[in-house]
Amino acid sequence: MAGYVGILVSDPWLQNQFTQVELRSLKTHFTSMRRESGKLTVGDLASRMSRLKVVGENLSEQERADFIADLYPNLNDEVDFEFFLKVYLKLHAHASARTGSPAKNSSAFLKAATTTLLHTISESEKASYVAHINNYLAQDGFLNKYLPINPSSNDLFEIVKDGVLLCKLINVAVPGTIDERAINTKRLLNPWERNENHTLCLNSAKAIGCTVVNIGTQDFIEGRRHLVLGLISQIIKIQLLADLNLKKTPQLVELVDDSKDVEELMSLPPEKILLRWMNFQLKKSPYKKIVSNFSTDVKDAEAYAHLLNVLAPEHSNPSTLTVKDPFQRAKLVLEHADRMGCKRYLTAKDIVDGSPNLNLAFVAHIFQHRNGLSTQTKQISFLETLPDDAQVSREERVFRFWINSLGNSTYIDNVFEDLRNGWILLETLDKVSPGIVNWKIANRPPIKLPFKKVENCNQVVKIGKQLKFSLVNIAGNDIVQGNKKLILAYLWQLMRYNILQLLKNLRFHSHGKEITDVDILRWANTKVSDSGSQSRMDSFKDKSLSDGIFFLELLSAVQPRSVNWSLVTKGVTDEQKKMNATYIISIARKLGCSIFLLPEDITEVNQKMILTLTASIMYWFLKQPVEEKPSATSDSENGSQVETISNSTTDDSASESSVE
Repeated sequence: MAGYVGILVSDPWLQNQFTQVELRSLKTHFTSMRRESGKLTVGDLASRMSRLKVVGENLSEQERADFIADLYPNLNDEVDFEFFLKVYLKLHAHASARTGSPAKNSSAFLKAATTTLLHTISESEKASYVAHINNYLAQDGFLNKYLPINPSSNDLFEIVKDGVLLCKLINVAVPGTIDERAINTKRLLNPWERNENHTLCLNSAKAIGCTVVNIGTQDFIEGRRHLVLGLISQIIKIQLLADLNLKKTPQLVELVDDSKDVEELMSLPPEKILLRWMNFQLKKSPYKKIVSNFSTDVKDAEAYAHLLNVLAPEHSNPSTLTVKDPFQRAKLVLEHADRMGCKRYLTAKDIVDGSPNLNLAFVAHIFQHRNGLSTQTKQISFLETLPDDAQVSREERVFRFWINSLGNSTYIDNVFEDLRNGWILLETLDKVSPGIVNWKIANRPPIKLPFKKVENCNQVVKIGKQLKFSLVNIAGNDIVQGNKKLILAYLWQLMRYNILQLLKNLRFHSHGKEITDVDILRWANTKVSDSGSQSRMDSFKDKSLSDGIFFLELLSAVQPRSVNWSLVTKGVTDEQKKMNATYIISIARKLGCSIFLLPEDITEVNQKMILTLTASIMYWFLKQPVEEKPSATSDSENGSQVETISNSTTDDSASESSVE
């Protein structure tokens, strides 16, 4: 690591401030900023740093400008990368010191958790997450010898070093994500087996919506506590917010008045829905303020006192609303929650300190336990009039997770809403084809004027045509208007272009030639045939692929020790096919493929997902150094050496999905 960091940074002090992946991410931002105008000056930093997490979200441009001007009065001096890092660290410390509130954007929890560069952790958050783990994994047969974990110790960071706990926690958050048959669970794991578990964990975390751009398998081995805790916090948040959608909790339609509002509600991120639910319940109380965040707005515990009185009046304590001291009120609120039987992993101090992560978790627990919504409501009839396109929903999920995995400036919650200003699409294009975006004519958010959004989206379409996408009848305004079919068609072509370019760029294999779908198909069939199998794939829509056997043989061909054939079913019944499909996805992720498809995409032979799965396996295999390529007798450590760009833009191409 030090060697790599030293290439970019010569200052030893700076080298000690960053991990390798953090430095790489910041270098990408720096290069992008400088490319916009050919150079970067001290005076440019205040505006250009708006896209950086923490610094950009918790300080206004004017605040950044004033802070920088006080430190560096020569605003016309050109900035090199090391100077940029020093300014960033000082701004980051300034932002963290002066605000306890969450970042402005709705998904700050997801973004900030894994990107803090101060390398400090909250002991209170650690204790909270340990309590959650102790509660939800207490009955696990493998982990029970390690649980309960002592929240006041650092045992958590030792236990996660073999990767098993994190894999199990992902399955608690989103059941079925990881086929537990793929987890290495021997009592003593060798370094390669631990690395496999970490790779499986990181690729699976991306596949449920976590941001892991700044986390690598080495961080688990080195016990980087802030990164481990950041990932755990994201996984737990996903679990806690899982019911905050109309599919899981149709009673949420009670929050809106008509079908138009229902569609708007469906597009909101879960934390925004949670806030709306909280304010909906508070309207039934004397409390008149609007709660807009899980930090400063709840620090006095008054909103909590009224909320719990509405939801569970039988457990109320009159003293809660009369006591003057916020800390004492917070203690009474938690006692009320206890009487409700509501799990809570925060203290009165966490409430008055305004801890956004723990307060959000507390409110989510309250919602799960008692949401106060009507079990029978006439508004549910609105849902019957809305289009229910499971395929569109599945594809939206795939593209959303793929885009978020690239490390763009903003985390997106809904591709149909969050891509409409064109900015994230431009960032994604720049990741897929560096230098292709003309940033001089791009309009940076926030964008109030509609025609500025159209300008961005027109450039998105223009670049798509430059990349030879099929964009008949697609205009920039279609993206601004949120046209689902056309947005999905564009994103599919962008994802496909990404993986084909990655394969093309492996010049020692492609000799710089364009890679086609036929090349991928031929490669897969050749690998399986050379391994001695008779299986073959006629096309990416070959219905015989539904049993999963071909892909298991392909995975075994590229890494002979990857598949435990005693766990493979014949793939005859629907249940057997699903078991094989789940195993395929976990094995591919365990090797290092960053893929986002679901088992249904294999069992239903979703042509586009099958293509990206095959291409991802091909890309992983061809990236292995020649001397490390697995042979039939191989037990080498190449399996997850390519922790595959698990943290970089590239590997995520192997995602799945689509629509035309």
